[in-house]
Amino acid sequence: MGKKNIAVLVSGGGTNLQSLIDAQENDRFGESRITCVIASNPDAYALTRAAKHKIPSMVMARKAYADVHAYSAALRDALLAAHADLVVLAGFMTIIDAQVFDAFPYRIINIHPSLIPSFCGKGFYGLHVHEAALKKGVKVSGATVHFVVPECDAGPIILQKAVEVRDDDTPEILQKRIMAEAEQELMPEAVRLFCEDRITVKDGKTVIKNEE
Repeated sequence: MGKKNIAVLVSGGGTNLQSLIDAQENDRFGESRITCVIASNPDAYALTRAAKHKIPSMVMARKAYADVHAYSAALRDALLAAHADLVVLAGFMTIIDAQVFDAFPYRIINIHPSLIPSFCGKGFYGLHVHEAALKKGVKVSGATVHFVVPECDAGPIILQKAVEVRDDDTPEILQKRIMAEAEQELMPEAVRLFCEDRITVKDGKTVIKNEE
């Protein structure tokens, strides 16, 4: 288990980034470090979080590029220049194409606020996920950390955690509960497992080695 450079891509408040920073400061990642934060939104509060902890950051606004292809190429080049070993999508709401995924096969992870394969895929993001879950009347929802592949939310699942859905939930309340009880726990754990070289992908599924 060597030292790994972790790049975190953000667009908004950075609550999942903060959970990663907290885990790092509690030595959960060993020698691995968050070495780069890239924001697609210049006003993202996540940039303030990075600055508070002296983590280098940069803004790559989507509107500064002609199209998704150009943006993805620039983002790929920035991640390669940063020598990223792991790329974490932490509330990154900007569409990117296969150029990024191909450059970092099984080295990009994302968290989705449902138990995949439920309420995932094209159009299922943010509150839309929780609105759909409540409309269906599910009794549990949760979060899933998965590797990113070109097809939306279809990559190998790394970790999942179920969260109770209550009768009086609104999409906003359910979103906050899933974030607090699942997302902020799963993301640092998935990063830790990756940094410890304990995740392998076989036949489209992950295998997690036990601690030695």
